[in-house]
Amino acid sequence: MRNFIFLLFVCFHWNFCSAQKEIDAKKKATLLTRFSFKQYSGGVMIVQAKLNNLPDTLNFILDTGSGGISLDSSTCAAFNLNFLPSDTIVTGIGGTHKVNFIFNQTLHLPGLTVDSLNFHVNDYELLSTVYGEKIDGIIGYSFFSRYITKINFDNSTIEVFSPGVFSYPNGGTMLHPAFTTLPIQNMYVKDARKIGFGFYFDTGAGLYFLMSENFALDSSIFLPKRKFFTTQAEGMGGKLQMKLTTVKSVQIGKYKFKNVPTYLFKDINNVTSYPFVGGLVGNDLLRRFNMILNYPKREIHLLPNEHYYDKFDYSYTGLAIYMVDGNIIVDEVIKGSPANLAGLLIDDIILGVGNNLTNNIMQYKELLQSPGQKIPILISRNGELKKLFIKPVSIL
Repeated sequence: MRNFIFLLFVCFHWNFCSAQKEIDAKKKATLLTRFSFKQYSGGVMIVQAKLNNLPDTLNFILDTGSGGISLDSSTCAAFNLNFLPSDTIVTGIGGTHKVNFIFNQTLHLPGLTVDSLNFHVNDYELLSTVYGEKIDGIIGYSFFSRYITKINFDNSTIEVFSPGVFSYPNGGTMLHPAFTTLPIQNMYVKDARKIGFGFYFDTGAGLYFLMSENFALDSSIFLPKRKFFTTQAEGMGGKLQMKLTTVKSVQIGKYKFKNVPTYLFKDINNVTSYPFVGGLVGNDLLRRFNMILNYPKREIHLLPNEHYYDKFDYSYTGLAIYMVDGNIIVDEVIKGSPANLAGLLIDDIILGVGNNLTNNIMQYKELLQSPGQKIPILISRNGELKKLFIKPVSIL
């Protein structure tokens, strides 16, 4: 299993205006632009855009789990963008902290200019080390609330429409989530028993499914025989350990997925707002649908795509790696895990996995998703080359 997920769930501790702009019932939604996106580990979507009149193209994560829009602090420093301090608190998986703001900015997406945006400023250095590429910001509610967004995972394109009457495709299912700034969808989870509960709809989370420990304990959802694996994850605020297992099924709308890899999260800061919300569904599950996000009408339409039957990743290594200064570094080795048994140590530099010597961290992670296979890893330790073998295990 990818033990290097990044959770982009962010809540603002301030009050957004809940009233939506009235939409003329006779006004038809019109296509404003169409552009491509790329995906990182876990299905996380990256779109490129320019800020104000700056010449450089920036990388943004498209994230329904973000209650606003944000910029990386190092990106602000590189372009001498002046920000103002505030008392606004953001809470994400990993911690809670105050953020600064840059007000009244303009974002230029391909074919679409979005103005009057207030960016909060955050440190995304950890996020960049997870994916091995610079992440300049996150696009969330401040964008989605203005438009109808159609995401096609078959051809990796996004279409943006003006609010209005929209013609949905035939088939699929229509969801009517509860909205704060984040969509909360009622879903059914089954293991020892079947529970219906609200979960955040989070395209910025590179995982299948996550639930808070409090929800799991109070609902007695897990079978007594369930085995849990300790793994390292990353969230807004830093690195943290979680438990990894599976549940018998997760149902969203009329679609049911069996034996879903699931993270169990000790939610100290109650970022999931339990007992109102039990956790989140991430984009490794959601990418199996082409989706239409209609925030102005509080609707989400899902249509199964060519990835609907993709196999789940059940591999577990107990290994956490990051890209630091051009090197892929071992940051954590869980005791008793396959990585530990293979002899990997913290601060080892990974030079290759299998026959792949590309120094591409996302490719290396994918190559480690083969439970039961003995996979060679070439490392450098204190200047000495070593070849080790890791055998990921299955969490099923």
